[in-house]
Amino acid sequence: MEWKVRGIRGAITVPQNNKQEIASAVTELLDDIEAQNSFASEDISYVFFTTTPDLNAIFPAAIARKRPGWNQVPLLDLQQMSVPGSLSCCIRVLLQVNTTVSQSKIHHSYLREAQYLRPDLSQDLSVAQ
Repeated sequence: MEWKVRGIRGAITVPQNNKQEIASAVTELLDDIEAQNSFASEDISYVFFTTTPDLNAIFPAAIARKRPGWNQVPLLDLQQMSVPGSLSCCIRVLLQVNTTVSQSKIHHSYLREAQYLRPDLSQDLSVAQ
């Protein structure tokens, strides 16, 4: 088995800009990514979070850092571009992970209203409609 660095993408929306809603969403998103992909925290190279400009109550990385084994993972928060008509109240994530899993077997998680960002990767889109 050959080890590769793979990117795992995800996104989730929150109903409002407050610490509890953002923390809950970050936890839900990372729980789903970890459940659907085979990696340990020591396999993570780094993680980028972005938020839309309307979310600033707490850093997503501050929430992620509290996860078991994630206190040594390099984490970075950035602001998403403000594009007219784009999805609001959205948190996006990109994890770079060392794995033996092929790119086609990586599961990307798009939850809540963020499913519409990548309907081709969203398994529950038919349920949400």
